[in-house]
Amino acid sequence: MKTHLLPLFSLALFGSAAGFDVAIEVDAANPTGPLKPIWRFFGADEPNYATAPNGRKLLGHLGELKPREVFFRTHNLMTSGDGSSSLKWGSTGMYGEDGRGRPIYDWEIVDGIFDAYLKNGVRPYVQIGFMPEALSIRPHPYRHSWTPQAKYDEIYTGWAYPPKDYGKWQELVHQWALHCIEKWGAEEVGQWYWQTWNEPNIGYWRGSREEFFKLHDHAIHAVRRAHPEAKVGGPDVAGGPGGDFLDAFLRHCQQGKNAATGETGTPLDFISFHAKGAPEHRDGHVRMGIANQLRDIDRAFAVVARFPDYKDKPIVIGESDPEGCAACQGAHLAYRNGTMYSSYTAASFPRKLDLAAKHGVNLEGALTWAFEFENQPAFAGFRSLATYGIDKPVLNVFRMFAKMSGQRLPARSDAALPLDAILKDGVRQKADVGALASRDGKRIAILTWHYHDDDLPGDAAEITLKLQGAPEGEPKKIEHFRIDENHSNSFTAWLAMGSPAHPNAEQLQELEAASTLKTIAAPAIEATPGTLTFRHTLPRQGVSLHVLEW
Repeated sequence: MKTHLLPLFSLALFGSAAGFDVAIEVDAANPTGPLKPIWRFFGADEPNYATAPNGRKLLGHLGELKPREVFFRTHNLMTSGDGSSSLKWGSTGMYGEDGRGRPIYDWEIVDGIFDAYLKNGVRPYVQIGFMPEALSIRPHPYRHSWTPQAKYDEIYTGWAYPPKDYGKWQELVHQWALHCIEKWGAEEVGQWYWQTWNEPNIGYWRGSREEFFKLHDHAIHAVRRAHPEAKVGGPDVAGGPGGDFLDAFLRHCQQGKNAATGETGTPLDFISFHAKGAPEHRDGHVRMGIANQLRDIDRAFAVVARFPDYKDKPIVIGESDPEGCAACQGAHLAYRNGTMYSSYTAASFPRKLDLAAKHGVNLEGALTWAFEFENQPAFAGFRSLATYGIDKPVLNVFRMFAKMSGQRLPARSDAALPLDAILKDGVRQKADVGALASRDGKRIAILTWHYHDDDLPGDAAEITLKLQGAPEGEPKKIEHFRIDENHSNSFTAWLAMGSPAHPNAEQLQELEAASTLKTIAAPAIEATPGTLTFRHTLPRQGVSLHVLEW
């Protein structure tokens, strides 16, 4: 192993010369309720990457986080084509018609995608879309050839239109659901999420709102005919509540006329919407927009909370990200490879839980719309969890989350920004240094982050952490996991080796070693009656996890 990271390692270990004091207190004796693993949902535009070697490898890493409890959502599962993929495109060719207009079903490609998930401990979050070419009312042009230099609207081709025959659409979905049950069993399929389309309030749907409700009713009826207890929901609308779209959808499901059955209402087992941040390039650096994403969530939760029938329904934020286009590139998106993305993720997820508590709603998941891109240079600037088969720092945050379980513990930091302040102004003045803690029997995990919207150097946080109400005696084991510029960070290692677009075998081995979640020296513990105290230095945009076991 090369030693070019040693000087940087020393800097990260001891922090900058300047620093500011932070006091964090965790109360292990008074849990506030279960710590929900909302982080265990992922997704991507391109379904066929799942069956590529690097895709399978990454699915394996996701499945290891929480086997059989991680879910994956993807576009283009019903799109016509031969299974080839490119940016913002994929296909399965599951539906065609013969010369007399009779349906031809072909499940081979979509089965391969779902098999790739399931064999790696990941379950499908089934997006029922997009429109097969033979069913689209406006099929041509169909396949797009979008690039990051093109206008985003160029992706909206024949797959985005309503079906010419809703009966055939319903039967296609029904046959697909039946096939899944025959192949994987009703018990397995009953664990999946089923939802119709993607962001029907913007260009992804080229029909009216009423036509989408009709599409949705037929799709959900088709799934429920095959599996009466299937988990169905929606609408995966863009922009939090999407104006009044989420409200109108919930009213339709509650009291509207079902276009498929003629009865009142449409089954709804979970509610889904999307929330995105808004980074910008300012004065030569990236400035994140965490407030934008959290405001999307805040507004959508407020809508759900107004419906007594739905307030307790599980909510999945079906795409929950720092911005809206994983396949786009640009100066304002330069946060994606390094620790800005990982610290943003660590700081934002606990706030999603806090927003759910504020509105009294049932947040079940927040889906990270990031996977990997095939046939692209290493660290090409896409929003992804891995690049060129190498995990990015952000994936290590999810590895940290996966080590937290049981009950959530009160964690108070005198340098954590109040939720209302972040909703209003983001993290633009003082840094946000906060904590999330959990207890599972005699195991306590404490996550700390040091986040700022501006991707600029800053003083380290000198954290004094007091743990009260812990089991008696000193812990038999304490681990300190760290993500910063020089730990759990393949991007720093890649820069140090000269930023090769196509790393050779030796370089890939070195990057692989740098990409895993790393530990650093555990802090010394000071024990007084009822309290354990330890200290650590956390650099700006760094994330730490302490795991203590008795």
